Amino acid sequence: MRRISTDMPNNDMQYYLRRQEEGIANIQAKIAGQTKIKELRDDPLAASHVVRYASYLARLERFEQNTLYARDHFNQTDAYLRQVNDVMQRIRELSVQGANGIATPADMKYMAVEVNELLKDMVAVANAVGPDGRQLFAGDKAFTEPFRIVEGTVEGGGENMVVRVEYRGAGASRKTEVTDGTYTTLDIGGGEAFWAEKMQVFSGFDASDYRVAAPAAFYVDGEEITLNPGDTIQAIVAKINESPAPVKAFVDPQTNGLALEGTNAHLIRLEDRQDSSVLQDLGIILANADAGAPSWNTTAARVSGGSAFDMVIRLRDALFRGDNEFVGTQGIGGVDLALNNVQSRLAEIGSRQERAEMTWNRLNEEIPQVTAALSRESSLDFTAAATDLGMLQFAHKASLQTAAKVLTPTLLDFLR
Repeated sequence: MRRISTDMPNNDMQYYLRRQEEGIANIQAKIAGQTKIKELRDDPLAASHVVRYASYLARLERFEQNTLYARDHFNQTDAYLRQVNDVMQRIRELSVQGANGIATPADMKYMAVEVNELLKDMVAVANAVGPDGRQLFAGDKAFTEPFRIVEGTVEGGGENMVVRVEYRGAGASRKTEVTDGTYTTLDIGGGEAFWAEKMQVFSGFDASDYRVAAPAAFYVDGEEITLNPGDTIQAIVAKINESPAPVKAFVDPQTNGLALEGTNAHLIRLEDRQDSSVLQDLGIILANADAGAPSWNTTAARVSGGSAFDMVIRLRDALFRGDNEFVGTQGIGGVDLALNNVQSRLAEIGSRQERAEMTWNRLNEEIPQVTAALSRESSLDFTAAATDLGMLQFAHKASLQTAAKVLTPTLLDFLR
């Protein structure tokens, strides 16, 4: 049986008043936070939905930012490649003029000088830097200038002429995630956009009896080729051909060595994994090779396939010599190869732009839907909350007034 004392009414009244104050404070906190879930116990099921919706919304917003960056990056790349296309078109016009047999040797030299300046402009575009300070055509080596001009003397052209353009190497293309588990490639490397001929690599090493001694791997255009102990040259060729790398491999019938040929115009990037030396053993690259520009083993391998800069330099030199026959055949042919590759890369960038635009539009439709679902589960009904708050405050005020009349303080209350 509960004991009745003079303190019991006072304690009970304080207990219920504090419960009312707690309810008022709880509603005020929900109004301040604009959410109906202050603690998990308020609505466990809705709270679980809120967590999932909030996580998914955060990912969508991240994907939206990635897509915007990709779209801007593609727009910049497209603009610079169009400049290269315009320069190449002008070089082709000069080559046609130099090949028609009407131009005098002096005129052809003037054309050659202009081609030399256009060549420098091409290199400047190839080394273009985006607004974020990264090289556009340097892949994941975004702060490395991919091309370097080497100047010297050219027969018939004097000094300060571009004698070659060195490729300093760009790594693999960067990728960004645009939806869950789906990535888009951001970059077109300098070894892709500014190449002209399909590369060919022929090893002079007789690999008839070659066997892989231990688990090993190497990279072809960034794609890892994994090898097992006992793999022969035929097995290596098969694994390269099965990979996504744009390279066709075969065994050279003359030397029985490994041969590689690009399926499109680009610089073939080769690299041994750090714990293996298969490509070195096959006589293709040297030990100091890297992922950007392979250090070819020139004593054991034959490498062919030039860049767009090589084609322009070859044309310019022919113009300086006054060799209109060479200009009209190999000169124009090389420029056409480079021009075709640039236009192909422009089409590739265009398709990436279109995909980024469609992805961005889809995300902008999905984000409001998820936001609405999140709001439906977590947002507070301010009308109902204000009504409840008003009722609680009125009840609390009435309770205080009632307590003041029922529990009238006496002198003993002050003497306790």
